[in-house]
Amino acid sequence: MNRYCQTDNLSLVRLLIKSDADAFTEIYNRYWDKLFAIAYNRINEIELAKDIVHDAFASLWANRANAEIIEIENYLATSVKYISLSKIKNKERERLYKAIQQPYLADSEIENTLHYKRILELVKSEVEQLPEKCRLIFKYSRNDGLPVKQIALKMNIAPKTVENQLNKALKQLKMAAKSFLGSTFIFLCSLVLF
Repeated sequence: MNRYCQTDNLSLVRLLIKSDADAFTEIYNRYWDKLFAIAYNRINEIELAKDIVHDAFASLWANRANAEIIEIENYLATSVKYISLSKIKNKERERLYKAIQQPYLADSEIENTLHYKRILELVKSEVEQLPEKCRLIFKYSRNDGLPVKQIALKMNIAPKTVENQLNKALKQLKMAAKSFLGSTFIFLCSLVLF
């Protein structure tokens, strides 16, 4: 049997101040259920209520030497109340922040999609301006996913010619990209093309 079961609250607090872990355990066992009920009534979330009670007891232990505790039950209940209020405020701030950010995120996604579409249109336009043989090799490579050797067989040309034409196409697309959108576009094109 626990030797602190019969110990009064005032004596437990005195022992707690002297860092008596058993006194702390007895206080924990006596008040955990009540504190959980207080936290849960304010928060209505089981896990968060458990966290609040844990924080209250952690604070009690951390501040045991400095805390001015007259009535331990009231001290802990007040601690739970303030921690609960703090959590409620933080949740409300988080909710408001998300509500404020939501329209911006949606606008940003739409803008990115439109920007990506525009980039693809510009790339397609530039591909169409390539010389016929170069354009055909590029399309076989990018659209159909054919390897160099297959393109060479299909067009009855040397694999080295296919490689040269692909390099020529990429070089021309990079130059075009530089002229109308700068280095950011080149990076994006490299993601699309390479």
